Amino acid sequence: MPRFPAASDTNRSLTAGVFSAVAERVRHYQGPAYRLHIGDTWREPLLAARAESQRTADRPHLHTYSPVQGEPELVDAILRRVAKRTGRQLDRDAVQVTAGATGGLSVLCQTLLDPGDEVLLPAPFWPLIRGIIASRGAVPVQVPLFDRLRAPGFDLEQALEAAITERTAAIYVNSPHNPTGVILDDAEAAVIAKVARRHDLWVLSDEVYEDLWLGDAPHTPLWARDDLFDRTIAVHSLSKGYGLAGARVGYVHGPVPLIRAMRAVHTHQVYGAARPMQLGAARALDEGDAWLAEARASYRDAAAATARTLGVPAPEGGTFLFFDASPWLAGADNADPLLLRCVDEGVLLTPGAASGEAYPTWVRLCFTTVPPDELDEALARLRGVLGELAPGGAA
Repeated sequence: MPRFPAASDTNRSLTAGVFSAVAERVRHYQGPAYRLHIGDTWREPLLAARAESQRTADRPHLHTYSPVQGEPELVDAILRRVAKRTGRQLDRDAVQVTAGATGGLSVLCQTLLDPGDEVLLPAPFWPLIRGIIASRGAVPVQVPLFDRLRAPGFDLEQALEAAITERTAAIYVNSPHNPTGVILDDAEAAVIAKVARRHDLWVLSDEVYEDLWLGDAPHTPLWARDDLFDRTIAVHSLSKGYGLAGARVGYVHGPVPLIRAMRAVHTHQVYGAARPMQLGAARALDEGDAWLAEARASYRDAAAATARTLGVPAPEGGTFLFFDASPWLAGADNADPLLLRCVDEGVLLTPGAASGEAYPTWVRLCFTTVPPDELDEALARLRGVLGELAPGGAA
């Protein structure tokens, strides 16, 4: 039990950054920077959804509290959006508006997990989810998976089963996936459903990139499947698909008894999301289809250009490429040599170790944070670094 001046032992492993040795070089870098390490977009959001479009003259009491569940206008928009996307008609009480998907996942873990519970965490993973689980006193169990999912001989069911213990309470799944860009296909989703049902597990379905498929047609969200619907809590965000990361608006839906319990926790931890930005989010969901289609087209081109630079396949969805940098590391056991050299050229990338212990030589790159002309320049600089560090290069 900690006493002054110590902090909680449960949260001792958490950190506010992911750069480790690279952070010092970043702080001292002078010059134009291409920030491909942050999952964000260069595009301004739909005009009607922007902060400056929400006016007190049009919305009396704009800056008062929202209902804990969320603005009724936004809840209505969520119900319409879900029905349009999947055909599912959700119970109104099954929806909870949250302060972004990060806040939603945090409150969800507080609601769902007890200290000591285990959550299967397919790796590589979104860097913050490990800490969100750990901050509850639960145990994130890393299962290397998404980088080898389609490799010959890989057995998804066996990989999940090998990680399950009597303390396992849930599986966290993110599709389209951050950072690999993989979208789970029907057979893979069926395996996850089979394992979850066999062991009476919850499924935490992170749908942050649900609208950012980069192929010709949308996929079926994991949570909407008949074999998962009754045990899946879906977490959504306005940040990625609609360019509203700064608005901090997300939403969660799932079985009504669980969402009611979550609402009680949300009341005590967050109370409610910002009312002006909820109203903007409702406009984005109802009026943003054309904006979203333009974003997907732009991101598809950016993904293809980035994949060509790295000599890897383009992602199926999302905003990232995740690649093994070993060919450019001259035998180093982590990606720091490449990351540091890239910083010198103003190109900031994320170390793969932030996405799992099994990925020290991997690197994550976001191809949507800068406009196309700046991405072209960043990729040209990255090509120069890779050419220099390649075997037989100038280095």
